[in-house]
Amino acid sequence: MERFNIHIALVDDSHAILMMLAANLKELGYNNISVFISAAAVIESMQIKKTHYDVIFTDLNMPDIDGMGLIRCLGQQNYQGGIIIVSEMDPRVISLACELAKAQMTHLIGNLSKPITLDGLLYELDKLHTFLRKGTHSTLALTEDELIDAITENQITPHYQPKIDSKTNRVSSIEVLARIVRPQDSFPIPPSAFIPTAEKYDLINLLTFQLFEKSSADHQRLVETLDHDFKTAINLSSTQLTDLDCPDKLETILDVYNMKPDQVILEITEEHALANDKQLETLNRLRLRGFGVSLDDFGTGFTNLNQLRTLPFTEIKIDRSLICELHNDLFSQTIVNALVSLTNKQNIDLVAEGIETFEELEFLQSYNKNILLQGYLISKPKPITELLQWHRHWIKSVIE
Repeated sequence: MERFNIHIALVDDSHAILMMLAANLKELGYNNISVFISAAAVIESMQIKKTHYDVIFTDLNMPDIDGMGLIRCLGQQNYQGGIIIVSEMDPRVISLACELAKAQMTHLIGNLSKPITLDGLLYELDKLHTFLRKGTHSTLALTEDELIDAITENQITPHYQPKIDSKTNRVSSIEVLARIVRPQDSFPIPPSAFIPTAEKYDLINLLTFQLFEKSSADHQRLVETLDHDFKTAINLSSTQLTDLDCPDKLETILDVYNMKPDQVILEITEEHALANDKQLETLNRLRLRGFGVSLDDFGTGFTNLNQLRTLPFTEIKIDRSLICELHNDLFSQTIVNALVSLTNKQNIDLVAEGIETFEELEFLQSYNKNILLQGYLISKPKPITELLQWHRHWIKSVIE
């Protein structure tokens, strides 16, 4: 989408901030800008005047309706544009507001710290253009029938995102992420549009095993290109662990493609607590068979230190919420330092996911431990052909 076609709303109770931000945007070529001194004013514009905004920049700390109230209202209206938070509040307040924005099913582009810098603004605008270009804002949830059709038509497609060793810069493992590719769509359908449907209608196993079979079929091609072995990581929800036959089903697929369980890491999301006996039995059986087991999204869910001590995880993935601005956040640094010490002593791999800035990357590379690095700064999830192209460029620019 061209800059002059992007309709922007700025919401802040400070006239000075509104004037400065509007001036910066106009200087960058954005002219379709509306400014509002309150959240109520932009809500009225959207509800009564039926005005559409491609993106809304909003302050958090405003009288009457604050930024979180505005975001909640936007979620209730099924607003499909992007949201950028603009605030000078404590980073933890901003981080929690970001999580609440996601919970409201709104499309959070990012957050812009005050005082606003041109570099910071350009960074968020770049993410906005990616969001608009991919049409993410118009993607709605797939229905049960649409998802069944996608599975039946073999349209579950793996995209791959590498994890890089912080000391050697080699690909240590590659995460497999699901997309749906249909001939009638211009872009792959992201998981946010179909994973909730899969879980609601008990289709998650069919989806997961189709994805796992396709990624296993790609494994040898990836090994030949990378010129070294690596591990394939694939996501399982904790609810899938209630299936006691899960290890046998996974091994059956591996046997077809001459792979071994120790070449696979199963990433268990922290969204739900591991509680019942079946989940724990399946987790233990997976480890007995040789599968690696990763605790995904550490820092966002139910895992406590006792689970880390007693459950047989071979990898911990630090959530993006703890990596964001890590170089400036003493609280997050304390947690990451503790995880580095713990994983060193327990011989557990540590992954930092969601790396988006060079400052975050450099800070993580300063640790003595070989941390695995993953994020858009290194590589976005890509279909196999694009991943192979990325790897050739990566080798030339970083390793050679």
